[in-house]
Amino acid sequence: MSSAVTGDARPGTDRPASAPTWKSRLASPFKNLQKVGKAFMLPIAILPAAGLLLGIGGALSNPTTVAAYPVLDNALVQGLFTVMADAGTVVFTNLALLLSIGLCIGLAKRDKGTAALAGIVGYLVMVGTTASMLKLFDPEGEAIDTGIVGALVIGAIAVTLHNRYHDIQLPQVLGFFGGSRFVPIVVSLAAIPVGAAFFLVWPPIQQALVAAGESIATLGPVGTFLYGFLLRLSGAVGLHHMIYPLFWYTPLGGTETVAGTSVAGAQNIFFAQLADPAHEGLYTEGTKYFAGRFDTMMFGLPGACLAMYHCIPAERRKKFAGLFIGVAGTSFITGITEPVEFMFLFVAPLLYVLHAFFDGLSFLVADLLDIRIGNTFSGGAIDFTLFGILQGQEQTHWLYVIPVGIVWFFLYYLSFRFLITRFDIRTPGREAAAEEELVPAGTAAAGEAAEATAAAAGAPAARSAKADRRGELEATSVQIIDALGGAENLEDVDACITRLRVSVTDPSKVDKARLKQLGAVDVFEVAGGVQAVYGGKAVLYKDIITEMLGHDD
Repeated sequence: MSSAVTGDARPGTDRPASAPTWKSRLASPFKNLQKVGKAFMLPIAILPAAGLLLGIGGALSNPTTVAAYPVLDNALVQGLFTVMADAGTVVFTNLALLLSIGLCIGLAKRDKGTAALAGIVGYLVMVGTTASMLKLFDPEGEAIDTGIVGALVIGAIAVTLHNRYHDIQLPQVLGFFGGSRFVPIVVSLAAIPVGAAFFLVWPPIQQALVAAGESIATLGPVGTFLYGFLLRLSGAVGLHHMIYPLFWYTPLGGTETVAGTSVAGAQNIFFAQLADPAHEGLYTEGTKYFAGRFDTMMFGLPGACLAMYHCIPAERRKKFAGLFIGVAGTSFITGITEPVEFMFLFVAPLLYVLHAFFDGLSFLVADLLDIRIGNTFSGGAIDFTLFGILQGQEQTHWLYVIPVGIVWFFLYYLSFRFLITRFDIRTPGREAAAEEELVPAGTAAAGEAAEATAAAAGAPAARSAKADRRGELEATSVQIIDALGGAENLEDVDACITRLRVSVTDPSKVDKARLKQLGAVDVFEVAGGVQAVYGGKAVLYKDIITEMLGHDD
């Protein structure tokens, strides 16, 4: 992060050029937190597919559903649904292992495959050690499941050892075990004392987490509001991935006994109950950490999109219709909200605070109405259908989402339209000078859909179109590297769903205006780097740039 030491003083100061500032001191931990959150996204991205299998399989093999729809009472059909449910369940059962693997892949600097193997070995040895200690010293005690905490600890140890020893040189007689082969060995050895330590310290830690979860529960809907509000606020800087896993996968989100087994974490509990054919009545109240999302993502933000669209002068609206239809549809169907939020986050941060407040209220209302809908990844129509409608009104109260959602649509629409016009907030289309820059970026979703349609027209045309798109992406990537200050200024390149995240040596060398000209909806500097909002193309640019720079991805 710091520039090279030259011994020269900065102009107008007596401080050496290399003297750290408060900003540079904050940069490294902030950047590492973002990397940890991003690393968790890799295994979490698997959950929608697993949830789809479990949601459909569990709902359509449920005895109540079969009794209501006799056409489903077929041995072959029920066998298929049972296999689907079990296939989805196994992913959630092994989620901690997947998180450990994802952490190692996300934080490894080189040879990520070996890092992933080290994460697997370390986690299995740690769990095996803890189970063995329990068998030796407390045979009648409850099984110890460290969940996401254990995954985080062993994953961090594994990737640290990997980054330090992946190129180690051993004496010639042990040369075969040198380099990357050494990493899983040393990680397995380190995992034994870690497992033993968890045997000793985890029971009181678990009790503390349970007590904290119960304390939050005693706050009732107020606690639910604070969770939703703070979760949305932290999303502005990409740190929400550090918050919700603590409630989804640890006792902070509650502890329940499902089918005779103690399960911790709101999402773990929900999917355990979903997979239990004997479960009756409403799902656990831990779903309060999900249920508030649906009204915001399916109704509120589309209302905000309509407000921003209506705030554009009438003669310019047609040019921006594709932008708002695309991002509103993305939010409604999938629950991915960044494309909408980035339209106003940078130009009016207080508008984002209002959005976070409304989101917190949505969680509060859902809690008051006992809406018990779970989710895998986000709060869009896909998860609403799978884990709300298909599970039945008696178990989820999904019908309550509709009237609240209609209110939320108009709440967002009226609030956003009033504030945008009253304070002349320059949302897309309201600033003439920005038109030519914002329209191509914002209509990326619509453009990509059109490209996909054209690609299906014929194989030769598809191959040609694909080659053209690849060439355009590569040409733009070269210009993005230059706008970021050149290859020598790039420390690390990564991407989330919509943002190209780049750690740079010298942020002052970044040309933000040029990045916008290259299609970024906006660019903002965070401690330790720059984030450029490119929508769905962010991951594509990341892949090409890392390939050009020779970085191990």
